[in-house]
Amino acid sequence: MNAFFLAISYLRFHWARSLVLIVVTALILSVPIISQVLLNGSQTALTERAEATPLVLGSRGSQLDLAMNALYFSDDRANPVTMADADAIWDSGLGLPIPLNTAFETNGARIIGTSVEYFEFRGLNVAQGRQIALLGEAVLGASVAERLGLVPGDTVVSAPQNLFDLDGVYPLELNIVGVLAPTGTPDDEAVFVDIMTSWVIAGIGHGHDGVLAEGATSGDIVANAAIVEFNRITDDNIDSFHFHGDPADYPVSAVVLVPNDARAATMLRGRYLDTDNPVQIIVPRDVIGELVGRIFRIKSLLDAVTLIVGGAALAAVGLAIFLSYRLRAREMQTAFKIGARKSMILQLIGAETILILCIAGVIAIGLTFAVQTNGSTIVAWLLAT
Repeated sequence: MNAFFLAISYLRFHWARSLVLIVVTALILSVPIISQVLLNGSQTALTERAEATPLVLGSRGSQLDLAMNALYFSDDRANPVTMADADAIWDSGLGLPIPLNTAFETNGARIIGTSVEYFEFRGLNVAQGRQIALLGEAVLGASVAERLGLVPGDTVVSAPQNLFDLDGVYPLELNIVGVLAPTGTPDDEAVFVDIMTSWVIAGIGHGHDGVLAEGATSGDIVANAAIVEFNRITDDNIDSFHFHGDPADYPVSAVVLVPNDARAATMLRGRYLDTDNPVQIIVPRDVIGELVGRIFRIKSLLDAVTLIVGGAALAAVGLAIFLSYRLRAREMQTAFKIGARKSMILQLIGAETILILCIAGVIAIGLTFAVQTNGSTIVAWLLAT
């Protein structure tokens, strides 16, 4: 006990040096464990969401980009398909098409234009407020609502995918009507709107000021060059919103397909095997499975690198502790001269080392627990970026 009392006193007196040793040791102990937790969490998040998504239809090209965008709303987006492609699935009677338009974002969160079937398909429930029902309404994922401090009744403003993507894109103020319950998936990091609202953001649909003269009926259209396009949808102007062009040509980033059965899934895949067809159907389970396989082949190499780096770091910490004791050689000599036995000096050194390792271990456990507790949120954020 005397040795630990002296060790604690010494560590408190030289608090800066002790703090550096403790923090470095804690990081060395926690980083390999945290990396394993995140890798395992990523594998689970990737495979579970992929296995829960039967088929995805999108533009022919990189299957991985299509899967990552449709499932995890990543920034890697393929060329859009059209509503005609989604309608073709519906007309076939082989499955349910769920369109997704992921072209826009707000406050660092992806805006997902979709249909109400998506919420049922993913098992998303509204925790606050209500579900979207009108043009210009939005529901927030749990993480977005918490991060931005938003609740039903607030608003957010859309933004284009990038600063150079301004052609026909008008910032639209979205009315928040609900917040979804947390799911630990990329849905927590998204803002959901009706797909027609996403087309308003794209400039395909808009409303006009001054379309109806005062006292005029809906059949008396009054328009002039001073028409102003709205950036807000309200009860007063919602009836003036309309869309241009053929709805079959409206853009869709991807279409999640829910086939009626295994036979219908096989028939759907067979219709899009022709490589000359600009549209393809992928099986997310196979695409993500291949990605996970590659990741974990690299993981074995990373484990070896982590082991080597960790060993070198521990050796560096050991060297720092050794040099610290060498600097205290005169102190130890004085203690020996006033009657302290060598065993007592060794006990003092051992007590200091044990205290440093114990404190560092507690910090490492705390960091690991924090990452493990919030692992699903961290993984969802990493996948989205």
